Amino acid sequence: MRGTVAEHPANVLDLYRQVAQLSFDELWMRYFALGGMSTALEVEAILYGALQPSSHDHDVIAHAINERMVELGGNHPVPYAPDGADE
Repeated sequence: MRGTVAEHPANVLDLYRQVAQLSFDELWMRYFALGGMSTALEVEAILYGALQPSSHDHDVIAHAINERMVELGGNHPVPYAPDGADE
């Protein structure tokens, strides 16, 4: 599952969320704690591929999942958005 954001289908964040054993609510709480400003419904829409995240939202969600992966003894498998992805 490694690679850049552009190489992955829209639901790649949800695939990693499932691997990290996080519910939607747990992920949203972690996302919010890291400074994410989207609602839980918006984050869920991003995970389903119904809403395109900004680079910032993608990176905060990715960071929340990566932190959980480290807690589980893994590394940081979720790629962050490339610089200038919103331009």
